[in-house]
Amino acid sequence: MNPTKKKLYKLAAICTMALALAACGNDEQPAEEDATNENDTASEETVEKDRVLTDALGNEVTIPAKPERVLASYLEDNLVALGITPVAQWSVREGETQGYLAKELESVPTIPHDLPFEAVTSHNPDLIIMDSPGMVEGGKYDQYNKIAPTYVIGTEENNDWRQELLTIGEIFGREDDAQKVLDDYQAKADDAKQQLTDAIGTQSAAAVWLVNNSFFIVSDNLSSGAVMYGDLGLTVPSVVEEISASATGNWSAISLEKLVELDADHLFLINSDTKIEDSAIKEELWQNIPAVKNGNVYEFGPDTAWLYTGAVANGQIIDHIIENLVK
Repeated sequence: MNPTKKKLYKLAAICTMALALAACGNDEQPAEEDATNENDTASEETVEKDRVLTDALGNEVTIPAKPERVLASYLEDNLVALGITPVAQWSVREGETQGYLAKELESVPTIPHDLPFEAVTSHNPDLIIMDSPGMVEGGKYDQYNKIAPTYVIGTEENNDWRQELLTIGEIFGREDDAQKVLDDYQAKADDAKQQLTDAIGTQSAAAVWLVNNSFFIVSDNLSSGAVMYGDLGLTVPSVVEEISASATGNWSAISLEKLVELDADHLFLINSDTKIEDSAIKEELWQNIPAVKNGNVYEFGPDTAWLYTGAVANGQIIDHIIENLVK
């Protein structure tokens, strides 16, 4: 190859490289712009916005993007389970609250259980969640909704704490967090069930509440009954089955005479009458209950989780059962 051609080939090669580099340079600039555009789009997508949800009554409720002052009486267990602190907590009789949540709600002020409009207004909520349709009957919904967007939980969810928690999760856009709480609870219940099977086999248990010298027994599929029999697999005594068949609530009245027939190996007593001198548990009939005779009664106060339901309450009930039945 002559010198002239060699020079031309070198020049052509240099030009080719220059064009390639220029092309690469031109490609890089749009890539940076695309990345910037993608980041802008992602930022727009992550900005939380108000959402509109339809509640159990068919109301279209505008849920604030980031509700900070939530009032959800009777639903505090769900809020605590999700790490949400309400602006006020449900209470009765001179500020008596749900004692089992005392630590988590220590600094939260109280509000009367019947939620007077003036009291609700004074807490300046930006979202109100009602536990059931019954709480907003008689035109109350419109009054509450004037104070803040008001979402009403349905009766079906109200009777199923798991579904209720999922609904609360949906309201806050935290469905995954709610599901994780349920998964963690189920894992805890499964582990406890195995421990109980190993420790006491098919022995039975019941929960009785004493208040104002009257006894009540928990239903086999609600409240602490759902935990004992449904989640932990404890055997249901025949007396509990009998009364549960016609039960209309979590707890049903039972006479002391009927309690003597209670064929439970273990008895959990929720005692609200500790300050009453002539308490019913001092009567001879009480002493004739099989579990009492055998020294298998485990007593708790009314401020414990036994009278409530939810992920937090039920988890504490499981702890109480394991502490007393697994030696």
